[in-house]
Amino acid sequence: STQKLSLMIPYGHQDISEEDIEAVVEVLRSDYLTQGPAVPVFEQAICDYTEAKYGVAVNSGTSALHIACLALGLGKGDWLWTTPITFVASANCGLYCGAKVDFVDIDPITWNLSAEKLEEKLKEAEREGKLPKVVVAVHLCGLSCDMEKISNLSKQYGFSIIEDASHALGGQYQEKNIGNGQYSDISTFSFHPIKNITTGEGGMAVTNNPELAEKMRRLRSHGITGDPALMTHSKDGLWYYQQIELGFNYRMSDVHAALGISQLKRLDEFIANRRSIAKRYDQALSGLSLQLPSKSKMNSDYSSSAYHLYIIRLQNSQEKNDRKTVLEALRDKDIQAHVHYIPLHTQPYYQQFGFKEGDFPEAENYYSEAMTLPIYSAMSNAEQDTVVRELKTELQSLGINR
Repeated sequence: STQKLSLMIPYGHQDISEEDIEAVVEVLRSDYLTQGPAVPVFEQAICDYTEAKYGVAVNSGTSALHIACLALGLGKGDWLWTTPITFVASANCGLYCGAKVDFVDIDPITWNLSAEKLEEKLKEAEREGKLPKVVVAVHLCGLSCDMEKISNLSKQYGFSIIEDASHALGGQYQEKNIGNGQYSDISTFSFHPIKNITTGEGGMAVTNNPELAEKMRRLRSHGITGDPALMTHSKDGLWYYQQIELGFNYRMSDVHAALGISQLKRLDEFIANRRSIAKRYDQALSGLSLQLPSKSKMNSDYSSSAYHLYIIRLQNSQEKNDRKTVLEALRDKDIQAHVHYIPLHTQPYYQQFGFKEGDFPEAENYYSEAMTLPIYSAMSNAEQDTVVRELKTELQSLGINR
């Protein structure tokens, strides 16, 4: 029997350097812990990287999605559409605004929201008078959706687009960095510890529209403004502000932003490491009964995944519980394999809205087969070889062959 590892191999992990720690300590020793100079510097650094014009830093990727929806005017009676294969935040942001949520089934190859299924659903929704106000296109694992096609559909059917790029900072679509806004109104990022860079907790919305940016800045800070042009009367004094709408306390602190600024300097290195690890997985697993992540080629230009996650799908399985058996066997060997994600329409909370199993068959097929293998920028070849060896052993013991 294989000797048990002394340490768990996690499915994802942050990479914190001494420089990161020093950057945070510098803020802790400064006059500002929050609402200081680090946040706008971080916003500009993300804009420089993505080539978006405006960045609005917030305390989570979920907050970024929420204020993005509100800035686009999503409200009661409106529809938000997204993929069922995503974290709950991609859909919940619509409910926060009082809107209704529906889903579009996934592409069987890329596992992203299917542009073809979207087109079919839009045609039907137009006949029924139920067109979406917002479509949230989630770049699963860091691989872009077919944004050019989705953008063309948005012009035809009149909806706004949010790119949920929580997995995708450092990825490319049509040879440009994801987040540049060519095919969307707003892109959102997450800086949770297991994401491609981390601020501890945090997120950001980026846009090329100055009105949307200004609206999101107000919404992240209680809906207040110091801009005289937006006030109902002239300022009482230098101290004066007005609350002109209902906002939230979604601000990012300078402590978090300082970590983000430092981390961003190594993003390209992190992504190069992730792509190298993914390539090794591809080579090691190519002969097995597995569907590997797509190397999607869309609109004559390659999309390059940021590989926030490395997901495989079990093929030729004869038993319903084989996927569970494999995952549990890996966990027993201290390999933290995981599943991303449980289809949202099967969640109890969403089933109260009338969703049921069978509504989105591609998403359900995906869920029955998907497994997330460990990937993080500091993962060693030895750790990866352990994952591959144990996975192959388990597949062989179950008789799952090519």
